[in-house]
Amino acid sequence: MKSRMEKLEHLLELGGIKKDITLLVISGIAVLLSLLGVQPFPFDMAWVAIVLCGVPIILEAVIGLVTAFDIKADVLVSLALIASVAIGEDFAAGEVAFIMQLGGLLEELTVARARAGIEKLVHLTPQTARVLRGGQEITIPAEQVRVGDLLRVLPGEGVPVDGVIISGQTSINQAVMTGESMPVDKTVGDEVSSGTVNQFGAFEMRASKVGEDSSIQRMIRLVQSADAGKAKIVGIADRWATWIVIIALSAAAITWLITEEIIRAVTILVVFCPCALVLATPTAIMAAIGNATKHGFLVREGDALERLAQVKVIAFDKTGTLTYGTPEVVEAVSVTEAYSKEQLYRLAASAEQFSEHPLGKAIVHCCKKEFGTELALADGFSMLPGRGVSARVEGKEILAGNPELLHEHGVSMTPPPPAEEAIRKGCTVTYLAVDGVFAGYLVLSDTLREESAEMIKSLGGLGVEPVLLTGDHENAARAIAGRLKIDSVQANCLPEDKLKAIDKYQSSGRPVCMIGDGINDAPALKRAGVGIAMGGVGSDIAVDAADIALVDDEVKELPHLIALSRRMMTTIKCNMTFSMALNFIAIVLAINGTLNPVVGALVHNAGSVLVITCSAFLLKWKKAPTRKSR
Repeated sequence: MKSRMEKLEHLLELGGIKKDITLLVISGIAVLLSLLGVQPFPFDMAWVAIVLCGVPIILEAVIGLVTAFDIKADVLVSLALIASVAIGEDFAAGEVAFIMQLGGLLEELTVARARAGIEKLVHLTPQTARVLRGGQEITIPAEQVRVGDLLRVLPGEGVPVDGVIISGQTSINQAVMTGESMPVDKTVGDEVSSGTVNQFGAFEMRASKVGEDSSIQRMIRLVQSADAGKAKIVGIADRWATWIVIIALSAAAITWLITEEIIRAVTILVVFCPCALVLATPTAIMAAIGNATKHGFLVREGDALERLAQVKVIAFDKTGTLTYGTPEVVEAVSVTEAYSKEQLYRLAASAEQFSEHPLGKAIVHCCKKEFGTELALADGFSMLPGRGVSARVEGKEILAGNPELLHEHGVSMTPPPPAEEAIRKGCTVTYLAVDGVFAGYLVLSDTLREESAEMIKSLGGLGVEPVLLTGDHENAARAIAGRLKIDSVQANCLPEDKLKAIDKYQSSGRPVCMIGDGINDAPALKRAGVGIAMGGVGSDIAVDAADIALVDDEVKELPHLIALSRRMMTTIKCNMTFSMALNFIAIVLAINGTLNPVVGALVHNAGSVLVITCSAFLLKWKKAPTRKSR
């Protein structure tokens, strides 16, 4: 029901924008006919724009003043509209009203959309739990589980509450908490968290944290509160509105008193209307957003690029962001003369071909990719949760898994030093035994994106510091950071650890951009000054929590986006400088009588066009290539 309501609200929002566009088109045509002197009706056509565009501005200004004494740019515009109409300068009033509403529409098109990421997180929470009471298994709502209850979790089910395993072995997918795609083997005495998924073996656990204290509920609260301190940028015209109103009214009043010509005073009010100033920011933002879209970025927040231009630190998640998030076999090693490493590789892949474990699937996929042949049939396949697999291939008994699996089957082995070194570098090692004899091992590693190294180097050229925040263990994190030349690394991060790291940087005056793809990254994406989610491999929750989504996962475009945001801010500053200079020049000409309200309105129109033209250059702007040193 709630999702239907959200769709209805979204449709109404779109309907409102379409309505605004229709009214603006009608008003624009009316202003043009008024300028050309075409009068198909017994009244000036500018009145169409005055009614459709001007009246809403006046009403909003009055409401703001009465309810909160809030002085915005609308106040000065309202005064200019009323004064112009009072002395019969209908075209000036209509033109100013039209330009102001055009600026308002552009701002409306760049505001934030509603996000439903929190609800998706809530849906990850298991709704029921299998509780063991009096020797019987009963199913109850998850919120009724109490600390100390004994629970059973079957393969494929979500863990309903936090707890400790008291019997059984399994592998748990902890991506919701750590972001790592590889399941973690669990056995008696290990802790499990709510929202994580039991992949293979059934186990029994004792509840330790339930209800609001559970991990998934803590995650939900983090997402809800993470962006509370993220300031929204107020339009520059509204920030300076009080001074603009004071200066304009003072200049108009003094001119009227000295010259006793009301038309000069009204002209001052017209030329000082911040039309170009109102257009300065939204036109540049929309042009920059159009440019970003061509480079694969979907900008979901109107002011995200403004905030990105201030970023000094970029925090990266590892898996799925700097890496592809899928393990690959990087080395096959045979420790016996009986089998070559290729033969051992094929035997392992044949044994793993029915495995549902990501490591097993990776071994099969990489073997087929490298050798391109069909695998031998496997008989007697058995998957041992938290250990590995066993199978008979070509008449041989194959074991593939961790050292515990081999030890349990009486296989004597001492892991070779190269295998231990691979583990220290963050790789995963699958040990192999053939007919009860240790035969070798396979080394698997997450693969680095080809463009990651060059992208990190380009960020350094922009003066942005890269930081690695990952839920992976220390060895894997350090290995990836070393290859990418990232100095700042924080491993074993839970969602709250990433928040603390971001808060530390931002409290020291260094705005942070967070880039991630997992559910566990959602709080950090919201807390950071700017959140960028990997739109292709990223979870829906991460995308919903972010300000910007990288649709095609091409991280090489990130330096362009940052450079574009800075160029956009330069354009905005140029637009504002020009519009303010134009206003002051026009007010001087209005004071000495050179400009009348109609000419003043046309000057405004010309200024607005120039601002829009300047912003339009951002559509095709490209970051200059970095010069290579000799």
